Amino acid sequence: MKKRLIIFLIGIFSSATMFAQQTVVKGSVSESITLEPIPDVTVTIEGTVIETQTNASGEFEFSESLPLGEQIIRISKPGYVFKRYPIVINEGETVNITDMTLEIDSVESNLFTINLTDDELNTDTSGLDNISGLLQSSQDVFQRTAAFEWSSSFFRVRGLDSENGSVLINGIEMNKLFDGRPQWSDWGGLNDVLRNQELTSGLQPSNYNFGGVLGTTNMNVRASQYRQGGRVTYSTSNRSYTNRIMASYSSGLSKNGWAYTFMAGRRWGKEGYQDATLYDANSFFASVEKKINEKHSLNFTGMFTPNRRGKSSPNTQEVYDLKDIRYNEYWGWLDGEKKNSRIKEVEEPIFMLNHYWDISDKTRLNTNVGYQFGKIGNSRLDFAGGANPSPAYYQNLPSYFLADDDGPDYEGAYLAEQEFINDGQIDWERILDANLTNNTAGLPGAYVLYEDRTDDTQLTFNSILNTEINENILLNAAFTYKDFKSENFGNIIDLLGSTGYLNVDNFDGFQFDARNPNRIVGEGDKFRYNYEIDASVISGYAQAQFKYSKVDFYASASITSTTYQRNGLWEHSAFENSYGKGEKLSFTGVGAKGGLTYKITGKHLIDINGGYLTKAPTLRNSYSNVRENNDVVSNITEEKIASVDVSYIYRSPIVKAKLTGYYTKIQDANEIAFYFADGLANINIENGNESVSINQTTAFVQEVLQGVDKRHIGAELGLEAQVTPTIKLKGVASVGQYTYDNNPNLYLTSSLFGRTDTYTANMKNYKVSGGPQQAYSVGFEYRDPDYWWFGATVNYLSNTYVDISPLTRTENFYLDRDGLPINDYDEGIAQELLKQEEFDDYFTVNLIGGKSWKIGEYYIGLFASINNLLDEVYKTGGFEQGRNANYKELLADNQNPKRVFGPKYWYGRGATYFVNLNFRF
Repeated sequence: MKKRLIIFLIGIFSSATMFAQQTVVKGSVSESITLEPIPDVTVTIEGTVIETQTNASGEFEFSESLPLGEQIIRISKPGYVFKRYPIVINEGETVNITDMTLEIDSVESNLFTINLTDDELNTDTSGLDNISGLLQSSQDVFQRTAAFEWSSSFFRVRGLDSENGSVLINGIEMNKLFDGRPQWSDWGGLNDVLRNQELTSGLQPSNYNFGGVLGTTNMNVRASQYRQGGRVTYSTSNRSYTNRIMASYSSGLSKNGWAYTFMAGRRWGKEGYQDATLYDANSFFASVEKKINEKHSLNFTGMFTPNRRGKSSPNTQEVYDLKDIRYNEYWGWLDGEKKNSRIKEVEEPIFMLNHYWDISDKTRLNTNVGYQFGKIGNSRLDFAGGANPSPAYYQNLPSYFLADDDGPDYEGAYLAEQEFINDGQIDWERILDANLTNNTAGLPGAYVLYEDRTDDTQLTFNSILNTEINENILLNAAFTYKDFKSENFGNIIDLLGSTGYLNVDNFDGFQFDARNPNRIVGEGDKFRYNYEIDASVISGYAQAQFKYSKVDFYASASITSTTYQRNGLWEHSAFENSYGKGEKLSFTGVGAKGGLTYKITGKHLIDINGGYLTKAPTLRNSYSNVRENNDVVSNITEEKIASVDVSYIYRSPIVKAKLTGYYTKIQDANEIAFYFADGLANINIENGNESVSINQTTAFVQEVLQGVDKRHIGAELGLEAQVTPTIKLKGVASVGQYTYDNNPNLYLTSSLFGRTDTYTANMKNYKVSGGPQQAYSVGFEYRDPDYWWFGATVNYLSNTYVDISPLTRTENFYLDRDGLPINDYDEGIAQELLKQEEFDDYFTVNLIGGKSWKIGEYYIGLFASINNLLDEVYKTGGFEQGRNANYKELLADNQNPKRVFGPKYWYGRGATYFVNLNFRF
C-alpha cells in the first residue's frame, strides 16, 4: 500500500511538472561582423501566423501555441539579407538559438544610396515628391519598385502628392506648412545616417502620428541605435551631380552610457544630365545620446545640408526639336563659364532634443523639441525696358514669324531658327552692356538678378506615448505644437554692372512699396514684395491597436487646429489691403481611420483600411496673391479626404505577393496658378453689387480654382519569388485612374482689374496630371554565393497626361464680349482643341550589379547601375500654357505650322549611370 502511494505521488508530481513545463522558442540576433545585437528584427515561424520582433538587446521569445516538430524560423529586417534556420520543437522543451546572425544586404544598402533627395532637389515641379516615405529599401517589392524604377518617370503612388504622407525625424514631422510637402534637401546627402526608418503604408497605423493617406515614415537618428563602426563612400554619376563623397562613424553605446554618430558629405558637379545644372551641396550631421539611467535617455541631433543647384527649364516641343532634351534656357556663357540665371539655394539647419522615458517595461514616453531656421532662395532675371532676356522667348522662335498676321515670314523664321540652333542661350554680355549704357545716361539698370527669398523659423514640440495594456493591446497617443514664422521678400543679389534698380513694376508702373515710391535698390536690398506669415498648429491623436492569433485591428482619431495670418510690410499701389495684418484664418481638421488584418492561414491574409480626414489648406493655396495683398481665397474651407483600400497578401518561403485595390476621394481642394493670359474676352469684374466688363483682354493673372474634387481609383500588385537560392524574380503593376470629379469654381485676380466674377470650369472626367497612371515592371536578380550580384528590370509606363488649363474650360473660351458665342464657333473643333493630350507609352530597361568583399573585419562594396539603358526618349509631364484663353486665340495657334504657345514639357533623362564604392569598418 505504501509502495503504491509513493508511485501515485510520483506520478502526480511528474504530471504536474510536465504540465508546468512550457514550450518556448527564444534566441538572439546579432550583426555578422561586429556581433552587435540588432533590434526590430522580424522573427516568424514559417507556415504560421506566429511573429515577433527582437528587443533592444536583439533578443526574442515565443511561448504561445507553438507548433511541434520540425519548423523553420525566418529572421529578416530591411537592409539585411534574410535567413532561415531549421529547428525542432518538442512539447515542454525550450529551444534557445543565441547564435543567429544577419549580414547587411549589399544590394539594398547600395540601392539606398540612390537617394531620391538628389532628384527632388533638381525639380521645380515636385514631380518626384510622389515618393513620400520611400527613401529606404523597403521589404515591400511594390514600394521598392516605385522608388527605384519608376521615380524618374515622375510616378506618384496612387496618383497622390507627398503632402498626403508624413515624413518624421525622431518623431518630429518635417512637412512644410507652405505646401505640405517635405523639403527633401534639408537632409540631402545624409544617406548613411537615415537608414533606420519605420514605414507605414497608406492608412496603416503608425506609432508616431495619425499620418496621411500615403502613410508615415519616421527616420530614427537616435545615436544609440546605430551599429558601431564607420563607412566611407565615393560615388560618381551623370544624373544630378558628378561626384559624391561621404564619411560616417558611430560609437555604439559605451559602458558609461554615451553614444554618438557623426557624418559629413559633399556632392558636386558643374552640370548633371541637363545643361548647366550645377550642383554644390555639403552635408553635416551629429547625434549624441546620454543614457542617464535605465529609464531616461537624452539625445541631441543637429543637421545642416547647405546646397545650391542650377534649375532646368520646361520647353515647348518646338524648342526641343531645335535643340534636344538636355536643352536648358536658363543659362548663357560669361567669362568662359556657363552661368545659370536660376539657382535654388537652401540653407535650413535642423536641431532637435529628444527625451526617452521608459516609464515601465510596457510604457514609453518620447518628448521632442525641434528648431529649424534658415533660408530658401530662387534666383531669376528681372528686366525694365530691355528686351526679354530669355533665349526661348516666343518672339525669338521661328513659330512667331510663321504666325505673322500678314502671312508667314519665312525669312524671319529661318534667321530665328539658325540663331537659336547656333546659340539659343542667355546673352550675359548684352545684359551687362545694357546696364553700362544706362549708367552713362544716369538711368537705373535695365536688368537685375534677384531671388525670391523665404526665411522660415519653426519651433516644434511634441510628446508621444506608447503603452502595452497587455500582449494583445497597444495604445498610442501624441500631442504636437508648432509655431511658425516666415519672412518673404525679393532680394537683389547682383546688379549686373548697374548702379541701382528701380523698385517699380516695369509693365504697368505700379509701386511695389508705395510708402517709399521710386526707390532705387542695390545689392542686398529688398525688392518687389515684402511680407510675413505667422502660423501655428496644435494637434493630437490617439490610437488603439489589437493583435490576436487570427485577426489584428486598430482604430485611430485625430484633431488639429491651424491658424494663418499675413502681415504686409509694404503697401502695393494697386491694392488697398496690401499693408498691415490681414484676416486671421482658422481651420479645424479631424480624422478617423480603422482597419483589420484577417489571417486566413499563415500564408493567406486579408487587410482592410479605411479613413476620413479633413485638413487645413496649405499656405500656398490659402491666399490668391500672397505677395501683393491680404486677399484670402473666397469661401475657403478645409480639404476633405476619404480613402479605403483592401489587400490580399500571400506569403510563403518562396513567394511573396500582395494585391491591393484602393479608392480615394478628395473634395474642396484649392489650386492657385500664375500666368500671362491673352483673350480675356468674356471676363467681368466685381464692382460693388454689379459685374462690369473689363477693358483688358491681356493681363498677368492669378487663377484661383476652388472646390476641386478628385477621384483616385486603382490597383497595385507586388510579386516576388525566390525560385532558386540565387535567383529571384519580381513582377509589379500599378493600374490607376485619377480624374477630376466635379466642375470647380474659378476666378481671376490681377493688379490691372482686381477680382473677376466666379465662373465654372468644366473639368469633370479630365485626367489629373502627375506621372504615369499605369506602370508595370518585371525583373530578376541573381546573387552569387561569392558575393556578387546582377539584376535587370524592364518597365512599361503609360497613361501620362498633360496638365490642362482650367480657364479654357470656362465660358470665356466660347463667349464674346457681348455675352454671345464667338462668331464661327464650331463645337466639334472646340472639343478637339480642348482634348487632353496623352503622352506616348514607353519602355525603360534598368540594370544593377555589384560585388562585395570581406577582408578580415572590413567590408568593401562596389555597386553600379544603368538607368534607361536603351536611351528611350519620353515625356514625363507637362502643362498647357494658359496664354490662349479663348477659342479664336487657341484655334489660330493650332492652325500655325508651329504652335507659338503650345504646351511645355519635361522629358525623362536618357541613359544614365551611377557607380558607388564604399568601405565599411
